[in-house]
Amino acid sequence: MSTVQQQQPISDFDTTRAADFEERYVKALNEGGMLQLVSLGHRCGLLNRLADGEPVTSSELAHRSKLDERYVREWLGGLTAAGVVEHDPDTMTYRLPAEYAAILSDQGDANLAVFAQYLPLLGQVEDDVLDCFHHGGGVPYARYHRFHEVMAEDSGQTVLPALFDAILPLAPELTQRLELGIRVLDLGCGRGMALMKMAERFPTSRFVGYDLSQEAIGWASERAIQLGLSNVQFQVRDLTDFDRTAEPACFDFVVTFDAIHDQAKPLNLLRGIRRTLKSNGVYLAQDIHASSHHHHDRGHPLGTLLYTISVMHCMTVSLAQGGEGLGTMWGRERARDYFTRAGFGDIEVHQLPHDVQNDYWVLRP
Repeated sequence: MSTVQQQQPISDFDTTRAADFEERYVKALNEGGMLQLVSLGHRCGLLNRLADGEPVTSSELAHRSKLDERYVREWLGGLTAAGVVEHDPDTMTYRLPAEYAAILSDQGDANLAVFAQYLPLLGQVEDDVLDCFHHGGGVPYARYHRFHEVMAEDSGQTVLPALFDAILPLAPELTQRLELGIRVLDLGCGRGMALMKMAERFPTSRFVGYDLSQEAIGWASERAIQLGLSNVQFQVRDLTDFDRTAEPACFDFVVTFDAIHDQAKPLNLLRGIRRTLKSNGVYLAQDIHASSHHHHDRGHPLGTLLYTISVMHCMTVSLAQGGEGLGTMWGRERARDYFTRAGFGDIEVHQLPHDVQNDYWVLRP
């Protein structure tokens, strides 16, 4: 594929720059194809099946995975072309190197195959988003199938493994207070995985989760029953008027995990958090690490992906509610301004070594 040679000479046209970008673009097309295959392999269990590093034929892999061999064989071919799977043409076997299995399966500390699901998932609403480009408005939560499922897997890589050893200790007094028994609120809780993990660890504390999604709350409520957690409850709740409806001075600890920038009225929610927090309470907010200025995000290791997720989900679901459309990449500067306007006087921000994607804010009245 080459178009550079066909261009007519124009003033100041840098053919080397054009050729370099064309090479980058073709590479991106191939890498995008790899991500689609990784997403499929994660969802149907093929990557975990290959994680032992042993050579296997397509028939053997299909049999073990209870999948159709023709699809498995073509999938293996694609990842062979991508240099992810090693192929021996003499024995017609395939293997996933241990170094790749540590990244793309449950064998490693984090399974990054989870994140490959975002692009095919968000591609399902491309026509809806395109319509918004022409007419404004947004795409409602109901159009996003599996989004809360994928978000739960996402937080399983970033929040859950670090919750007790790295995140809660950002507020040094929290763990002891949770052990003694306090009231905790998770806003925009999704499937409530973090809340249930805390409820298991701290049985004397009481936990409440609110989210707009009936599907997510239904899943969380059922899971809490299965786990026998009597100290946690989940409720469907619209948080756009939380500044007025939040129960005053009710909670000792409030958390939001990757939730503020999705809200229709983020400042209303933050003011409601300040309202419902006790005078000695703590608010811990995990949100996207970014600048509020586009040019400062050029070096962000996930900047392009996160802006894409913003256009395709975070910004548009807020606009669908008649909201502000703050967007995923609202950034530290705007976040600090919003926290201050919401009434927080003590504001700290942290990054954790395992997580290049997020900031962790610790806020007190």
